[in-house]
Amino acid sequence: MRQLPEADRDAIRIAQDPLFARWLDQITATGGCAHPVHLSGSTTTLDSSTGEIIQHYDTGTEPGERLLIRCRNRRSTVCAPCSRLHAGDTYHLIRAGLLGGKNIPTTVRDRPRLFITLTAPSFGPVHRDGDHCRPRRDRGRCEHGRPLGCGAVHNTADPIIGQPLCTDCYDYPAHVLWHAHAGKLWDRFVIGVRRQLATSAGLVQSRFADHARLSFARVAEYQKRGAVHVHAVVRLDGPARPDDEPPPWGTPDRLTDAVGASARRVQVRTPHSPAIGELHLRWGAQIDARPLRADGLGPDDDAVAAYVAKYVTKGASETGAGTDHRLTAWGDIETVPVNDHVRALMRTCWRLGGLPEYEPLRLRAWAHTLGYRGHILTKSRAYSTTYAALRAERAHHTGHDDVPDAATKQHWRYVGSGHTPGAALIAAGVAEDIATNREIARGEREGSP
Repeated sequence: MRQLPEADRDAIRIAQDPLFARWLDQITATGGCAHPVHLSGSTTTLDSSTGEIIQHYDTGTEPGERLLIRCRNRRSTVCAPCSRLHAGDTYHLIRAGLLGGKNIPTTVRDRPRLFITLTAPSFGPVHRDGDHCRPRRDRGRCEHGRPLGCGAVHNTADPIIGQPLCTDCYDYPAHVLWHAHAGKLWDRFVIGVRRQLATSAGLVQSRFADHARLSFARVAEYQKRGAVHVHAVVRLDGPARPDDEPPPWGTPDRLTDAVGASARRVQVRTPHSPAIGELHLRWGAQIDARPLRADGLGPDDDAVAAYVAKYVTKGASETGAGTDHRLTAWGDIETVPVNDHVRALMRTCWRLGGLPEYEPLRLRAWAHTLGYRGHILTKSRAYSTTYAALRAERAHHTGHDDVPDAATKQHWRYVGSGHTPGAALIAAGVAEDIATNREIARGEREGSP
């Protein structure tokens, strides 16, 4: 008789457990999370004045004496259910800063707003898609004997896109160090925009904050060459709160000019290295700034929010740049399923990370992201709501309210994570059902089949 696979046998075992119904409730509450966190402990809510117990919860009665909660991983390659939830939160976070809502006034839609793109500079010619890759056959060969041009037509799925024409000519150290300083370059860019606006308005630069506030939300995206570029929503407000109107001189054109001038001007110097020297890092030449207009003549606000939300859930392996898991040894680099170009960037991170002058950059710790150590999504405080506020609102909506005039005592500890093979099978089914029901509900709201 043919034996069932291990996952099926384990699923049957779980289904036969007397506490299966409660376990299924927990899995459903996590949305079918692929890697739930297991907690053990209790929560007791007491009346602050009398000390009377109002509520008490203990995992002693739960299956396995543990409670399962979401892993909250944003990457779809790690946990698709949690990444969908994170994408939804990101969409509302970005959209609130564009159109209002979530304690942000709707008047922000009438403010000067831009959707900007800042790219990394060139570290060497790479293959591109389009009509012709690099039609420069008459330029001969580089010093390493490789052609300086490519007349082929590559489709968008061609794995050669983003690969250097000559790996020996490509400046791998500059690429890695640019990634390591991209956060500082962004900070100086924002400061530069404020200074440019103040100068153009005839203000003392140090007094800009008395007249206006620059709010933003930005997302980092890997290009096929393994270099990060930045998309950002930038908004000009009044000096105090998001409901303050900007000064009369704060116009979209003036904001656009300030963004362009700052992007071209700012630079960051790397620590001096005997092997590499001191590099002056800048943004790339390709700078795009598009006004977001309330009359609908610019890019659609909802489309911008949806684009950002979709990208933040992508894992490094989906973009072809790096991996979602940290590398702990040189040998790990050889086992990562990436192309030769990305592997060379990881090796460069590891080599440079061993030099004392680059120790503060922690390049080895960030070798899996090619030296980039910033968050995928960051925002200024006044741009819109926060992830924490959105999660609290969701908890309130599902009935998890704080009891007024009460004190809470909690004792929790971590006892594990993940699923057994059978549990993973059941959780995947729950996640699929939830996703299907969500699509059906969306279709009914939009009037489509």
